[in-house]
Amino acid sequence: MEFITNSPEETEALGEKLATLLTPGTVIAYRGNLGAGKTAFTRGLARGLGYQEQVTSPTYTIVNEYLGGRLPLFHFDMYRLRDADSLFDIGWDDYLDRNGVCAVEWSENVWDALENPLCITIHKLNENTRRIVLEGGDENAFAGL
Repeated sequence: MEFITNSPEETEALGEKLATLLTPGTVIAYRGNLGAGKTAFTRGLARGLGYQEQVTSPTYTIVNEYLGGRLPLFHFDMYRLRDADSLFDIGWDDYLDRNGVCAVEWSENVWDALENPLCITIHKLNENTRRIVLEGGDENAFAGL
């Protein structure tokens, strides 16, 4: 599936809509350059899951946890990790066992550890416009977008 958004707010709104369709244990593998809109999309996911507080990039903390919504959201930034083994060193299995949604930025750094993720690729077309491609996971579950 492919979507075009024309502002950060539209990118967030798409994330919010997608969140209503997510189930426990969903793993989202983001792809996209720096500044593409991955964190904006995650802000929408959090809002769609019922989380009301501020959502920020986990660049320096590796993972931010957003609890209190319909499902917990674990937002990872794997930019600083070297490989999939490093992911397990930070407790990846424990996060999966918590039956939330794991949203993984820079997923290509840990791709070997991700099983059947929903891939969300965000292409920056210009300052505000993004082409967002959803692939994998249970694509039939997202037909309502």
